[in-house]
Amino acid sequence: MPASVRDYWMQYTTTALMDASSPCPFIPFATAIVNHTDFSSRGDLICTGINPGSASGNPILHGEIAAINNCTTILQDPNGRFNLTPSETKAAFEDFTLYTNAESCPMCAAAIRWAGFKEYVYGTSIQTLTTFGWEQIQISSLEVFNRSCDLGTPLPLTIAEVNPKVTDPLFRWQFDSSVSCPAGCSRSHDGSTCEGMKVLK
Repeated sequence: MPASVRDYWMQYTTTALMDASSPCPFIPFATAIVNHTDFSSRGDLICTGINPGSASGNPILHGEIAAINNCTTILQDPNGRFNLTPSETKAAFEDFTLYTNAESCPMCAAAIRWAGFKEYVYGTSIQTLTTFGWEQIQISSLEVFNRSCDLGTPLPLTIAEVNPKVTDPLFRWQFDSSVSCPAGCSRSHDGSTCEGMKVLK
């Protein structure tokens, strides 16, 4: 797999999936699930998911969980392009790659293992998120995977810290007022957060 393809999908999780209402969403965790069985192209985007934060009221709806739920719906849609049965859906995940712009928490890493993904690719690491001020459960994805060898699916190929120069800036500004806001945003009057700049008409 060319590195440019990995970079493309990591860039996709940092731009195409961001909150359309603001270029600086506070919780910018996003996931794309891709089928790479056709190696002549960048791959087939199956579904996406974002962490909606407090907007949903669901504390476990992280980007990876949202994407897996969305994929299940899309793959089984009787009017969609796949129209798979539940058992066919479960088998399909074993051909897919999950891209996420930040390393998965233990809950999401466990979900990735239960789904049986072929590959798992992430950008910013849990360790880096912690240094930026994010509260994290200090268990790496690899530790979760290594403790799940009894499951009937092989461990996913894990490709860590892909294009962190693109993903790290998404997570640096939230807890450090000395860090510049993302492009298209400016600091609020009290300096506590970044806000989308209003366009003057």
